[in-house]
Amino acid sequence: MFVVPDEGGDGVIVKRLREQRHWSQEQLARLAGLSLRTVQRVEAGQKASLETVKALAAVLETDIDRLTEDIMIIDKTSELWKAEPWPVRALLWGINRRSKELLIVECLLILVGVASWLVFEQPHITTPLAFLFAYVSAKLVAYVDSKGYW
Repeated sequence: MFVVPDEGGDGVIVKRLREQRHWSQEQLARLAGLSLRTVQRVEAGQKASLETVKALAAVLETDIDRLTEDIMIIDKTSELWKAEPWPVRALLWGINRRSKELLIVECLLILVGVASWLVFEQPHITTPLAFLFAYVSAKLVAYVDSKGYW
């Protein structure tokens, strides 16, 4: 399931794209072949099916990858998420969605590892820690991907 989060008080991305086109919720629903209630739920940040997201992306003339990237978040209220081991939940504390920032952090950790390896003459704790954290970050994202949480 996908959730459309409220982003900083400006409303959700679907609402912003709809308003840019000066469409009402009724018009968007009709054009996407959805019910008015479904559009209202999506704009309110409630769960939406993949089919709903695809229909909205098509009508709003946006790439499905961009739209899902912006709206896919972890439903931390689900029983499946609550059943995950505490280290997984702890490592993703405060992180609700899969975003480019996770990849950026991973790349920065690798750069820190390489830079500390080149800069320090003696072995330094920074190098293995940076590589270890980059590895753990990549494995954690892959694990959550495999579980389909986002």
